[in-house]
Amino acid sequence: MNAPPGGGRVAVRLQGVCKVYPGGVQALTDVSLEVREGEFLVVLGLSGSGKSTLLRCINRLVDPTLGRVWIFDDEMTAAEGARLRQLRRQVAMIFQQFNLVKRHSVLTNVLSGSLGRSPLLPSLFLRYPAVEREQALAALARMGLRDRGASRADALSGGQQQRVAVARALVQRPRVILADEPVASLDPALRHSLMRQIEQLSKEEGLTVICSLHDIDLVKRYATRLAALRDGHIVYEGPPGDFDRGTFREIYGTDAEPASNTLV
Repeated sequence: MNAPPGGGRVAVRLQGVCKVYPGGVQALTDVSLEVREGEFLVVLGLSGSGKSTLLRCINRLVDPTLGRVWIFDDEMTAAEGARLRQLRRQVAMIFQQFNLVKRHSVLTNVLSGSLGRSPLLPSLFLRYPAVEREQALAALARMGLRDRGASRADALSGGQQQRVAVARALVQRPRVILADEPVASLDPALRHSLMRQIEQLSKEEGLTVICSLHDIDLVKRYATRLAALRDGHIVYEGPPGDFDRGTFREIYGTDAEPASNTLV
């Protein structure tokens, strides 16, 4: 396993992670990876290569079949009950399909990021402390959506809904953000805009980002390091500058061609 550049703490570490789904489908095989604090790691690979499973094993939305996962110095795979919930609060997730409650207001959706801190019973009735409401409004303001807090989530465009999802992740006060194809459902013109916002949050808040992407232009622009999966195995790990047409074909197949002239 190659150590990533930089001298920061290891924020996420996977050791020998395997995942076999019911029916014998092998999604991940002996995956070991380290991601340092503040990195913007992009995970590449064909559909079905294991990218989404990898991200979900980190926060245990999917339990690894074998192997271990650490968040900073705490082992996620050994945690149960309250300790597991505490560790999960450090890891926010942004989904491809936004995962908003569409009949709820934008502000209520963002406030759900604070559920791990807010009193349980009032939260069940969508009542949150004033300080949490102010932080949610501040997160919406950072996403350019403060004036849309009272709108229903489904009244927003796809790009706006994904920015709401980013604001919700920010309100969680995470140390790590997992972003699973966060721009795949957006128009091409909006993809750079959202990626710039995630990059800015990473830099301003010192957040570690692990993001799966397909668009090579986005990969080259935003990644500080790449990890590529093929059939559940890591087949490439390194800086974006070393990612060329040969590496692209190793990951995607000898007949594959990038959609742009980004690679040489």
